[in-house]
Amino acid sequence: MEIVVVGRHTEVQARFRKHVEDKLSKVTQLAPYAQRIDVEVSHEANPRQAASAERIELTVRDKGPVVRAEASASDRYAALDVATTKLLERLRRSHDRKKTKSARREGRAIAATVAEAEAEASDLPEVDVELIEPIAAPTEHDVAVESQLGDSPVLVRQKVHKTSPVTVEEAIDEMELAGHPFYLFIESETHQPAVVYHRHGWTYGVIRLDAQAEAN
Repeated sequence: MEIVVVGRHTEVQARFRKHVEDKLSKVTQLAPYAQRIDVEVSHEANPRQAASAERIELTVRDKGPVVRAEASASDRYAALDVATTKLLERLRRSHDRKKTKSARREGRAIAATVAEAEAEASDLPEVDVELIEPIAAPTEHDVAVESQLGDSPVLVRQKVHKTSPVTVEEAIDEMELAGHPFYLFIESETHQPAVVYHRHGWTYGVIRLDAQAEAN
């Protein structure tokens, strides 16, 4: 398994690279078919953010969905410890989910309705942000692009990912592996964009978008 360590706005010493390799050696026990682990190390120079100045992002690339974890701390080694713990936990959850897939297919349905999703979304606070300049969309796949909203301190980070249509169940699996509270996907049955999100426990919600509604 290949481990690729890159620094973003910072230099990564050989000693830390060796520590990363030793720390991530446990991944093969839970993901024996993993081909590569990408490790992104970044540093925030703003002294006001000293408590989270060191950020580690881990991405395990396999034949299936990628598994991600990230953490920030004042110390680079501490951030790596937290990110690795999150990553191993997500790999364990992936293993457990595979064992319960057959049970779900036999009748344990996932509770998700559009009405509930819209009702919960309506409870979220509205944010009024005036866009001074349009935000340029990224053109490269899997490359993060950060843009600032005018003179405000708001930063928007964008990424473009390649995707193929999947079922709701597959989208939930990929969301859990990535460690995100939601997952945007193209539903294989309708070929329309949709979002699945985690509610609580083993309960999830789905918001579907009708891209043809405006045209009709």
